[in-house]
Amino acid sequence: MKENLLTWLDRFLVADVFLVIIGFVWFIIALILKSLDVSLPWEIWYQLWQPVFNPAIDILFIGALLSWIIKKIGQKLNT
Repeated sequence: MKENLLTWLDRFLVADVFLVIIGFVWFIIALILKSLDVSLPWEIWYQLWQPVFNPAIDILFIGALLSWIIKKIGQKLNT
């Protein structure tokens, strides 16, 4: 059960990392384009920041912490 939970959590966190990386790359490209007076990518990214990218970052940190806690508890129970 614990192994299945950790496997599922790790896979979910990998997908979440890719979402965060995509959001960061989009952010950099949008900033560059905004400096060239092309503001549409920035406006779209900014609209998605609160409902998509901000929770993705939160989930990434909480999931990493939860994964670490589960592994530490498992180590304590095995010793």
